Formats: sequence, structure tokens, C-alpha cells
Amino acid sequence: MKKLLVSSAVALSLGAAAGAASAEDIKVGVFLGLTGPLESLVANMAPGAEAAIAEVSESGKFMDGSTVTAVRADTTCVDAAAATSAIERLITSDKVAGVVGGDCSGVTTAALTNVAMPNGMVMISPSATSPALSTIEDNGLFFRTAPSDARQGVVMSNIIMERGFKEVALSYTNNDYGKGLADAFQSAFEEAGGTVTISSSHEDNKADYSAEVGALASAGGEILVVAGYLDSGGKGIIQGAIDTGAFDTFVLPDGMVGDSLPVAIGPDLNGSFGQAPGTDSEGAGMFVELAEGFDATSPFAAESYDAAALLLLAMQAAGSTDPQMYKDSVMDVANAPGEPILPGQLGKALEVLAAGGEIDYVGASNVELIGGGESAGNYREIEIQDEALQTVGYR
Repeated sequence: MKKLLVSSAVALSLGAAAGAASAEDIKVGVFLGLTGPLESLVANMAPGAEAAIAEVSESGKFMDGSTVTAVRADTTCVDAAAATSAIERLITSDKVAGVVGGDCSGVTTAALTNVAMPNGMVMISPSATSPALSTIEDNGLFFRTAPSDARQGVVMSNIIMERGFKEVALSYTNNDYGKGLADAFQSAFEEAGGTVTISSSHEDNKADYSAEVGALASAGGEILVVAGYLDSGGKGIIQGAIDTGAFDTFVLPDGMVGDSLPVAIGPDLNGSFGQAPGTDSEGAGMFVELAEGFDATSPFAAESYDAAALLLLAMQAAGSTDPQMYKDSVMDVANAPGEPILPGQLGKALEVLAAGGEIDYVGASNVELIGGGESAGNYREIEIQDEALQTVGYR
């Protein structure tokens, strides 16, 4: 793939431009899949991020009264070339001071490697979960408020085992997210004594999944794990399996958890189950109360609010909108020690930081950043009941 880079001169001028903008209006990129296989989730993720941006801007307490404006850009979730072009526009044309995103792991990796890192731009992803992102070279610029799929694989294995299933078939979308989650899950499930009869990839946006479903059915299994996207191939695999009677119960990891899936499939999805990042913390409840015009309980909406909040609080802590200056403050504001900060309290956090104090940003998703800057991880266990998502527990 052709790398899309800007010159070092432009990169250097970016920092100066960001610093100058700090006295006026700061721009933050909201870099998510506005179109593509996660479109129904992003419909709540983007407003979640923008809610934090608006809260900071309207407080009048950010960087000596500066305002903040969100600038959207489409990752498409699946097209790396389109994603790298989109983030390049955010950096070179819109001159954003930080980026919330990307969403899907493949496009996030491409954007980070090809554009953000060469230009010294901070990215905080609310939903890119590939285990490979834990060790990617990032120059200290990449963080994520969603946990790695290395943890989701273990959580999913535990849920399946606790429900009494010991033999599963596995279908995954053929990209970084799908392969990473499939490998993590299979390793955890087999280590726990389970059997994966087949681990088979599928492509998104196909009209017919009969060949893939046939292979899964031939391999057998009590249930089918579908590590895909709810608005694309994952939905197609499930519908094909139901139509042929190959499977009647499905395990739904985070990319498959959304209200649009039970609506699309109907009553045949009842009894299927899975998990997505989520918590029943005080912050999660406060986020629901402050949300206007979007579903704050939708997967990754809370993580999106938290990603935007962390960006802006790190700038305030560093006293600069230059990514090279504030990148080292992200971990500081995210973790103890300091005054705990919940949704709706960003103005208070800005005051504490301006006075030279410390904060521990807890946020909507119970933020705790570990390792190189990723979430330790909390999960909401879901089940499809009466053609709707129901939360049945937390992990």
C-alpha cells in the first residue's frame, strides 16, 4: 500500500499551529467508521465522543477559555487506503490537535503507521481491539479505552464453558480484528478443555455465504462463534446458518453486539449470547443520564466519550495542544493518584489540572490504562431475549 505522508516541514509546522490554536479554537478529529460494517455502532460512538468535546468546550475552563470543535472523518472500518487519506486530511488540512479513533483494528493500524506516527499525532481508539496493537511501535502516540481481544478471548471462553458448551465451530471476518480475536479465543478455549471443530474465515459484503456455512456445518459443533461485524459478513453467516439449520445458537463477540442484529435476524436469534466492553459502574450510569440524542448503552459509546475526554484532559495537564508535549500526560490523567473524575465532571477536572492538581479519570467505562496505554477491560455479558439485547451480567 502506498504510504501517505506529509513533509517534515509540514509536520513541524503542525505543532506550532496547534500551539497557536490553543488560545482560540482547538480541533479534535473524530475518526470512526461513519460508513461500513460498524455503521450502526458508530452512530452512537461519534456522538459519545462529541459529548465529551462539547462538555469541555462549553465549560469555558479549557486552556484559558479556548473552545473545542469536533471534526469527523470516515475510516470506513475496512478500507485502509481510504482511512489513511481521511486521517491525513484531519492532520494536514483540518489541523487537529488529537484524534479519537480509529475504530476497526486494520484501518487503525494503517492510519497509525502510515500517517499519525510520522506526523507525531496522538490517537486514542475507543474500539480497535486487535492484540497486535498492544505491541505495535507507536512512539508513545497510541492509546485505547477498549481492552485487547487477548482478554476478550478469555472472557468469551469462560462464558461459553459456564453455559455448558464444550465444542464450538468458529467463523471470523478475514482481517486483523477477526483473526486476532479468533486466535485469542481458540487458545483460551482449548486451554480450558474445549474443542474448536473448525476456525474458518469469511469475507465481508458477500451476497451468498452458503459455502462458508456448509464447511462450518460439516465440521460440527454445539454452537457457532461468529467473530465478525453485525452489519456485514457476520450477519450473513448467521442468517445462512439459520436458513440451512446448521446452527441455532450463536456466540456474539463485541463486533456482533448491537440492536440492529436482532432486528435483522428476528426470533431465530433468541437464546444467542456474547459480550462487549461495558461496566455497571457509577460512571456508566452518569453517562446514560447526560447523553442526549444517542444511546449511551450502545457498545463503545462510553469508550468514545472517555477517549475524547482523555485527549483534552491530557492537553490541559500538559498546558499544551502539541501532541509531542501532551502525549506523556495521557497515562497520568487516566490513572491514580488524583481526584476521581466521572462523566459530567470534566469542567471540575479542568479546574483541578489548571491549579496544578492531579486527577484519576474514571469516566464512563471505568478507565484504567495498563501496559503501553490500553484499557484493563470490563465486559458486559449479553443474551438475545425477545428479539432484543439484554444485559445478564458483567465481567
